[in-house]
Amino acid sequence: MPTYDYACNSCGREFEVQQKMSDPTIKICEKCGGEVTKLISSGNFVLKGGGWYADGYSSGKGTAGKACDSKAASCGSCDAA
Repeated sequence: MPTYDYACNSCGREFEVQQKMSDPTIKICEKCGGEVTKLISSGNFVLKGGGWYADGYSSGKGTAGKACDSKAASCGSCDAA
């Protein structure tokens, strides 16, 4: 369930709320009754582990960038053979 950040325009209080995407936006501060604005926050999206970038492009450990051996059986990724 996503977490959304809000800020009260009256008292300045900032708070987070876990809501479904289909839930209505909060409009009133529960502490002072003032108007609330939804904030734009950074996401918690993190890429972990291997992957195409780590394995193929960044360190040279993968197969990307290696020359094709035209004497080898055709692999289907080049026109050699």
